[in-house]
Amino acid sequence: MALPAFAARALGPTTLQPEQGAPARTTCPRRHSRVEAELAASRPGSLAVSVRAGPPRGVSHRFNSQQLLDKPLKAKSSSLAGAVRAPLFALLPRGRRRRMHDLRRRWDLGSLGRALLTRGLAALGHSLKHVLGAVFSKIFGPLASVGNMDEKSNKLLLALVMLFLFAVIVLQYVCPGTECQLLRLQAFSSPVPDPYRSEDESSARFVPRYNFSRGDLLRQVDFDIKGDDLIVFLHIQKTGGTTFGRHLVRNIQLEQPCECRVGQKKCTCHRPGKRETWLFSRFSTGWSCGLHADWTELTSCVPAVVDGKRDARLRPSRNFHYITILRDPVSRYLSEWRHVQRGATWKASLHVCDGRPPTSEELPSCYAGDDWSGCPLKEFMDCPYNLANNRQVRMLSDLTLVGCYNLSVMPEKQRNKVLLESAKSNLKHMAFFGLTEFQRKTQYLFEKTFNMNFISPFTQYNTTRASSVEINEEIQKRIEGLNFLDMELYSFAKDLFLQRYQFMRQKEHQETRRKRQEQRKFLKGRFLQLHFQSQSQGQSQIPSQNLSQNPNPNPNQNLTQPLLQNLTQGGNPNARPKETRASEKQSPGQEQGDSHSSNGTSDYIGSVETWR
Repeated sequence: MALPAFAARALGPTTLQPEQGAPARTTCPRRHSRVEAELAASRPGSLAVSVRAGPPRGVSHRFNSQQLLDKPLKAKSSSLAGAVRAPLFALLPRGRRRRMHDLRRRWDLGSLGRALLTRGLAALGHSLKHVLGAVFSKIFGPLASVGNMDEKSNKLLLALVMLFLFAVIVLQYVCPGTECQLLRLQAFSSPVPDPYRSEDESSARFVPRYNFSRGDLLRQVDFDIKGDDLIVFLHIQKTGGTTFGRHLVRNIQLEQPCECRVGQKKCTCHRPGKRETWLFSRFSTGWSCGLHADWTELTSCVPAVVDGKRDARLRPSRNFHYITILRDPVSRYLSEWRHVQRGATWKASLHVCDGRPPTSEELPSCYAGDDWSGCPLKEFMDCPYNLANNRQVRMLSDLTLVGCYNLSVMPEKQRNKVLLESAKSNLKHMAFFGLTEFQRKTQYLFEKTFNMNFISPFTQYNTTRASSVEINEEIQKRIEGLNFLDMELYSFAKDLFLQRYQFMRQKEHQETRRKRQEQRKFLKGRFLQLHFQSQSQGQSQIPSQNLSQNPNPNPNQNLTQPLLQNLTQGGNPNARPKETRASEKQSPGQEQGDSHSSNGTSDYIGSVETWR
């Protein structure tokens, strides 16, 4: 097939020759109007528009389109563009033709997608309208039997929507925000839970294992912050003592709060009007008796540190109130291992007992280098001199009873028994102790013990470094075996702690009930007082001429009976029997009866005022 002349000129010189026997082309082509040529060239599918817009994406820029732009194409009719475009694409290589075909299809994909999306949404809306109309016609068919079914269904749907919106608006005005109990599921499912419910999701009530006396359960310390009393915090490693120590210096409502400066760990906790501290802890006085001093060190060190500069005869008689925090032994042991694994050593601990620190033979080290960082758990458990084993019992007991750190003083079994009993006794006679696993109960018991309130509530952290350690049952049993004394002490402490909490809660409920009863009695007495006053005023206004007409030989009878009836029937004046009311009408009283009434009323009022 031969190309037209103007197409051959547009492509430039070529080696294509006209077919043999074909008629020669005239030198003067047929003239077309300029308007028809421009219309043919400006069609979306024409080659000229594509070429003027530049080569499509992915097409090589070596494709010479300038020659096509220099000489505009002239077509006979609208079908000429397609006739010209087909031979031109036939001259291109097969790979380039495929790429141009893919690009053209991509250009049309956007408009096709938009058209499909528009028509799909329109069809979906139309189908939904028909479905809703059918549903409402089925449901409300009997109500819309007269008139146009679709119109009535639409009106009914609109009415329901408007009613729902109106109800929502009214509900927002009546119950703004989340304060309305009707919007809470708890109002329909269960009552409000106890804010002091056990943090481990167990019941607040439990079955006690130990028998404690009332003196052991009732812990109320008459702490005088303006006097000479002192609170001493025994900080055991990895029991949450750092968090509790910060609560003591930053979270207590005091007349003179502690002064804590930014960038400093220690705070100044002075008594009101004095330059003297009321708290002996890490965050108030620092490690004055050594790093993590135990019971043996504190009891011998604190009095000397506080009153060391004074003469013994001038020292005040202080009350030292010791407090501490305990933790589950397995969790505490794993937490200490992770802490030692990060490089902690506690080398600054003095371990002073009986006036001297232990020797290297009495307390050997478990590691040879500067620290024990990176040690595995098995190596940590294999060391027989590891102070992490039964640390809570050792730090709460009196080590002088067993010869301090000299293990040759008594047999191991007897030594363990003495240490455990000493730790239990010291813990029971402490002013206060808390448990890491019960933060809210710890806060409650501290507030009731010292009559000091915290500003913000304590937070229970269930995710700790120890909880992230995954151990099997065998390792857990071995840790419990290494800390068998701590396990026994923690069981004792937990039972005592929960019994104290339960006892204090019951005492608080009884006190609240007693105050409520006293308030009712006061209101009842006030009502009787006002009733007797009004009755005496009404009887004093009776005319004197009724005195001679209706004499009354027993004037106290009319006063005694209403008084007894009011006292027995709760002070209700309308609950008197008919006979009493009739006798009052028949003998309204005399002047002598008025005097007796005033005397009886004044005696009762005097008793009420005395009770108040």
